[in-house]
Parts: sequence; C-alpha cells; structure tokens
Amino acid sequence: MESSFDYLRAHAAELGSRILETYPPLQSTKDPIAPAVASLLRKALPAQGLAITGTAKYLRQAKAARIVAECGAGKTYMALGTIHVLADGRPSTTLVMCPSHITHKWAREVLLTIPRARAFLIEDMRNGGDPSRPHGICRVKLSKGKTVYEGKRLSLAEMRRMGRKEWRKRFLGPTFFITGKDKGKLGYFWEHVYLKAKSGPNLGGVVNPDSGVAILDSEMQKLTALDFTDKLKVSEALTAPRGGTTRFSALWQADRTRIQRMAPIEYIGRYMRGWFDFAIADELHQLAGDTAQGNGLGVLGRAAQRLIALTGTLMGGYADDLFNIFYRMEPHAMVREGFAYGGQGRRDFQEQYGVLETIEKVEEADNACSRATKKTVRVLRKPGASPMLFGKFLMTTTAFLSLEDISDNLPRYDESVISVDMDDALQQAYEKLEEDIRSAMKAHRGNKSLMSILLNTLLLYPDHPYDFDEIWARAFDPQTKEYVKFLVTEPENLTREALYAKERALIADVKEELRQGRRCQVYATYTGEKDVTLRLEAVLRQEGIRVAILRSSVATDKREDWYERQLKAGVQVVICHPKLVETGLDLLAFPTLYFYETGYSLHTLRQASRRSWRIGQRFPVRVKFVTYVGTMQETCLDRKSVV
Repeated sequence: MESSFDYLRAHAAELGSRILETYPPLQSTKDPIAPAVASLLRKALPAQGLAITGTAKYLRQAKAARIVAECGAGKTYMALGTIHVLADGRPSTTLVMCPSHITHKWAREVLLTIPRARAFLIEDMRNGGDPSRPHGICRVKLSKGKTVYEGKRLSLAEMRRMGRKEWRKRFLGPTFFITGKDKGKLGYFWEHVYLKAKSGPNLGGVVNPDSGVAILDSEMQKLTALDFTDKLKVSEALTAPRGGTTRFSALWQADRTRIQRMAPIEYIGRYMRGWFDFAIADELHQLAGDTAQGNGLGVLGRAAQRLIALTGTLMGGYADDLFNIFYRMEPHAMVREGFAYGGQGRRDFQEQYGVLETIEKVEEADNACSRATKKTVRVLRKPGASPMLFGKFLMTTTAFLSLEDISDNLPRYDESVISVDMDDALQQAYEKLEEDIRSAMKAHRGNKSLMSILLNTLLLYPDHPYDFDEIWARAFDPQTKEYVKFLVTEPENLTREALYAKERALIADVKEELRQGRRCQVYATYTGEKDVTLRLEAVLRQEGIRVAILRSSVATDKREDWYERQLKAGVQVVICHPKLVETGLDLLAFPTLYFYETGYSLHTLRQASRRSWRIGQRFPVRVKFVTYVGTMQETCLDRKSVV
C-alpha cells in the first residue's frame, strides 16, 4: 500500500463496521419508518422515508436540524414529511422562507403532499399598493395543477392579535406560510433625521433630536448638514447624566413620502416570537452571509419552536462558509466551543477548521546610518475544511442524502467534456493576448486588478473575439503616491462573421441531441456588454433551431411560467446564465445541459447542472462542458474538477 487512499479502499468494509459500532445512527436502515409517513399524499422513496424518520427523531430533542441533499433528491418533500411526522395529526403552523421565484412551487408541494393542508403566501406588509396585485397574506389553492389565489386574505398584524391559541381554534389542520427571502427583507425607505439649532452655542449646526446636543464624530468634531449627504445610517450612544444608562439613538427614520411598508421577516422577528411551531429555511447556503437575508435565518429560529434548513451545496469550499450558519442555528454549541460572534470568531473558526496561508514579505532598506528591515505579514484563507468540522457540528445535526441513494428511481446521469481546438487565427490572437497580460503581471507583481483582467479577459475572449478596446490597469506609484494607469494590451479584433470552432462543435452536438428528441439548455455566463448569449442565439437560429433566451428581466416568480410558454411555442433550445435557474426550477423537459461557460461559483455550477436530473425525469440526463483546449477555460474547468 502506497497511500492512505489504498489503505481506505482495502479496509473500507472493516472501517465502516467499526464506525457504525462506535457511532450508531439515530435511524438505521433496519429501523422501522415512522407510521405517519404512509399517510402522506405522495409515497416516499425508501431513502426519503429513512431521512424523514431520522430528522423527526432528532428534532424531538433538539431545536434545529439540516437536510443536505443533492438537487432533485426531494428536499422539500422530506422537510414537509418531517413536519407531518412531528405534528402527528395536531394543528400546526409552519413558516417557510425560500427564493422568491419558487414560492408558488412550495405552495403546490404543500398542497400535494400534506393531507388537509392550507397554504398562504406572505406577499408584503404595506399600506396601499397596486390593487391589481396581491398584498398581505393570501391563501392559495390548486386549480388544474397550478396554484391560484383564493379570496381569503390576512395580515401579520391580525395573526399577531389572534395569537396561537385562537388560530388553532379556527384552523384545525396544518397551515403553511410561505415568503420569498427577497420580499421578506423589504422594508421602508429611510431618511436622515436631525435638527438645526436656532440658538445657543450650536447655532446653525446640527443637533440630536433626542438630546438637543451637537452630534460629534469619532474625532470629537461637530458634524454639519453636509456630513449627512451620504446614504449611510448615522447613530449615537447617549448616556444619561450622573452615571445614568446608555441608550441607542438613531439619526434616521422612515421616509413617509415613499412606500409605507415593513419587512415581513423583521415584523415576525420582533412581534411573533415563538408563534410558529415549525420553520423551514430553503437554500441554506444563500443565507450564510452578513446580509438581511442571512439575518432572516436567525429570525426563523426565534419565531419557531423547531427549525429545518435545506440545501444541496452546504459549503462553497471554505470552512468559514459555515460559521454564520452554525451561529444562527446552534448558537449554544458555538459558544461552548469558544467562538465569539463576529470577525474575530470567524477568523478563529477558519484557523481551527479551515486552511490559512501566511505570507511574509521582508524588505531591506538603507537608512542614513543604519540598515533596517521591514516585514509585512498577510494571512489569506484557502479552500479546504478539516474532517473535525463534520464530527463536531454536522454528524449529529444533519441528514445527508445523495441522488445515488435514490438512483434506482432515476435515469442515467453522465457528465462529459467537449474539448475543441481553436482555429489558427483565434489561437494566434489568444496566445498574443495571454502573453501580454502575463508580461504585465510579471512587471507589476501582486497587482490584484491584473488578476481580474487575466481571468475575465482570457475566459471571455475565445467566445467573443471582437469588439474589444484597449485594456488598461492601475498601479501604485511609490514616488508620486498615486495610482497611475498603464496599457496592458490591445486584443486583436477578429471578424464576427466567421463561425468559430467551439460554435461549430456546439451546433453539431445540439443537432444530434435534437435528432434524438432531446431539448437542450445552454448556459453562458457573459451576458453584459459582450453578450455571448446573443451570439449563441444568432448562430443557432442560422441553423434553423428554435431558440429563446431567458433574461434576468423575467421576474423570479414568473420563470416557471416563462419556460412553459416557450415549450408551447415549440422552442428547442433555451440559453441563459446558470444563476437564473440555479435554485428551484425543474427543467425536466431539457434532458441535455451544456455549459458553454462555467463562471467561478461552484455552488451555481453544481446547482444548475442538476436542474434536469430529478425525480420525475424519464430520459437519461447528459451534462456537457464545452471548452477550448489549452485556454483559461480548460484550466478553470480542471480546477473545478467537475468530471
């Protein structure tokens, strides 16, 4: 045996048995499935029933749990099944936060899965609004397989006044309240608030309305009205005289001249603590940041007695991707491990469970009468996570399910790479461009703007080798102490009339797929000024292929209907940025997926590649990555290790 991999392969069976003996699962394959699973309106697959029962068992003694399953494995179904088992026929209320474009899909899943369930959509919380659009909390029902609004409408304020007990008297079955994470965070617009002193030592200056005292900055200088021109919230901490209490004083307020509304998630967090029995956070990986949407995950934990979080890609490659998630779902465990909330705690977490790279740069300098050394130290986070992270935080709290666990009920899935040699003219132009950029990087080592230029230009140019201008970058001049611009390169602009090798390869492969009766979805990531999707639409149309482009201008909650309209219109190929369909959409009608460009996000790539391989798919799924040989595209694909 030459490596640890050889050892693990040779002794996999014995190691597996020892692990099961040391750490017996809460729910094993030999344990019976919860009886309530059989009463769901849709039959659970064996692996799904196992995950539902195990998660329900854990939540009887814990506050929060996670279900990590590949796209198409039925995360929504398993979360609903877990709640059905825990409710055990009693009235229950569940708050669901999901991406805005799949709120109706969630409502449909609820009504098709849970017996006697009612579904409500939390649209907003505002005064006025377009009367032709739904507002407040609207009940939906199924009609011909689609969700439609019913007449019943409520508001969060009414529910708060009603209380949990009164609600259970009126609604004896399970009720689900579904809000989009984008809509759930939208509150009022705000404006600065301060007073101008009309007398006294601060005459003409700005003063705090709460104290009547001049507003000071960190350097104890008085602020003026000009300091409030930026759209940054300003606040003070006021301390009462004679050692009194300290209180927060906001120097901003709601702008009454604009939309009068409150963020539904904020209202729930403030006034409806513990009102719900259960909460579900869908697409957990999108709630890991220090954002309003991320804070919504913490609100769900306060508003409900039990929290279930769902995702298909828990990590983005870095250990500290999980720091905020753990703190919002299991804060006691994080405190017990000694991690403080905030930047320092996050760095400590990355140091203990991730990978850090320390770069020391030592410079020698001759002073007037001595030699001196100047040392700078940079600490960078690197991809990777310790196995201890799984044992400490995930093994006991998370149910993992892969599509292989239910593969008996799925068709074949294949990934392949279509490697294409560049045309001679394009190859010469590309090599010249790469040489210029690399020469500039050698001359300006450590210049981050050049790194960005290297990646973006070398990834885009082979797919769009025209309409380029001179490429400039900035470098710091130590003599003038200023940033100066310098010319990096001037890419050669080739003709747009030619059909390039990668385009020819795509067309030939798409035609073969269409001949077999398989519609195709094509992903491209450059959709801005140099729009590759427009180019692909043009070259495919020239070959007589019916093509449509999904744009970001199509509202998130309208994209499912958009796809249905294209299918009715006879469209054979749809082109879009993978981020537009990475969550929630089922592309069962498109069993062949092409990544003409991959982008940088492993989250997005993995999510988008599974849009078609899902429960309900009848055809084998093929995912193809089209790339030029010997280019940055091939390097990027190799780094992602997708095949």
